[in-house]
Amino acid sequence: MPGFAGLDTYAFPGDAALAWLKANSNLTWCGCYLAPAPSHGDTGWMGRRAALAAAGWGIAPIYVGQQLAGPGSHAVTTAHGAIDGAAAAALMAGEGFAPGSYVYLDLEDGAPFQPPRTDYVTAWAAAVRAAGYAPGVYCSHAIGEAVHALVPRARIWAFKVAATQPHPFPGTNFPDVAPAACGYPGAYMWQLGQSCRITLGTAPGSLVVDLSSAVAADPSAP
Repeated sequence: MPGFAGLDTYAFPGDAALAWLKANSNLTWCGCYLAPAPSHGDTGWMGRRAALAAAGWGIAPIYVGQQLAGPGSHAVTTAHGAIDGAAAAALMAGEGFAPGSYVYLDLEDGAPFQPPRTDYVTAWAAAVRAAGYAPGVYCSHAIGEAVHALVPRARIWAFKVAATQPHPFPGTNFPDVAPAACGYPGAYMWQLGQSCRITLGTAPGSLVVDLSSAVAADPSAP
């Protein structure tokens, strides 16, 4: 079965851009970055859940946690996993997400999936569940099975892309392939395009986004 096409982009793209995409493409859901988070300080998506839902968007709440390397914060420990999981749940509650909704921990790291990363993820997921929400994890398809083995009830948003540099993506019929085709058959979502430049019929004219396909039209739904 095909999936449901979605997008995410670091900064909120504006109401006009999202309205145009909702009316003129097959996109059904968008990523919503919860902030402040350890590795994401931009709060542009905050306070918009109700309006996005009213406009017909499904939502994938994203919490960019501690990273092993690269940009962001690097306190990858059990203690910080518990702190960050509680913070992610508090942001979910503040945005009005229903209890049981899924929130996705963003892991930019690839393989191997080992301590201290495993300790951090275990503690983060436990804190999210303790607060009444459900954990998901955004990660490389190469570690999807290992993450799911560690956190069996987590939804896996796997990334496997052909290019990471900005490039044009033609048209408005975006990929809606089954997420299992990413290489990890248990994937709930598959990010199959990064830094895709799409053309809009309204200001600002174009937008650079990541494109994914999900099993459901609303990846946050319990």
